[in-house]
Amino acid sequence: MALVVAFAFGTAFAISPQNGTPNNNNAPGPLGAVVPDLVTAARSGQDFAGTPAVGALFTLSDGRLGSHFCTASVINSPNGDLVITAAHCVSGTLDGSVAFVPGYDAGVTPYGVWTVTAVYVTASWRASANPDDDVAFLRVSQAGSITPIQDVTGAEQLEIGAPVRQLVEVIGYPDSSDEAIACQNWTREPMPDQLEFDCGGYTDGTSGGPFLASVNPQNGRGTVIGVIGGYEQGGLTPQVSYAAMFGADVATLYRQAVAGG
Repeated sequence: MALVVAFAFGTAFAISPQNGTPNNNNAPGPLGAVVPDLVTAARSGQDFAGTPAVGALFTLSDGRLGSHFCTASVINSPNGDLVITAAHCVSGTLDGSVAFVPGYDAGVTPYGVWTVTAVYVTASWRASANPDDDVAFLRVSQAGSITPIQDVTGAEQLEIGAPVRQLVEVIGYPDSSDEAIACQNWTREPMPDQLEFDCGGYTDGTSGGPFLASVNPQNGRGTVIGVIGGYEQGGLTPQVSYAAMFGADVATLYRQAVAGG
């Protein structure tokens, strides 16, 4: 069972023991199918119209969107302005040169375009690109608006120290497509501090895509326990994706992003 820890800045996220038990094995997932308790590479991601709290990262120049290159998701925070992705997606990013488009679908930006105004990565990532720290938080805003993105799209929850074996839905935006893909499968730990998710179709552009556990079928929101990245920057083949497990460093980084330091 997850332990919910509330910090002094007024929000909460879940911290779970590493040997926790997956929730509701073999239950119908948000894509409508009963998923057996195994990991298999036979699955393949399916195009879908997207979900509000997950979107694509785009290059931004003179206020105009360029190409999308990674995936990110809105994460619950006190100020409602944080997005989570992989650190390798935004290394060297200059403020104002990247935009987040939640719910992006075939050229449509249903929830607007949000400029990345700050990037937070760990000291370990900055020093050596440690794959166990391939996580970044982004602060986003819209010019001329004081409404935070979380009030527009809703947000995913963040879980630190989640159980290794969980049924997750992983969403990503392949570079070669203007639509999101989604797939469900069980996670496993192929090496220390890394999660593995097996499903085809997760090519370049899906990096940063959330591993969503406990997805609510009514609103599509869930709990982020990892993002595509980590080992091999998320994997060298479309069938196998990795994610750094969220531990103390990610919890500290989240607090730093919330504080704006």
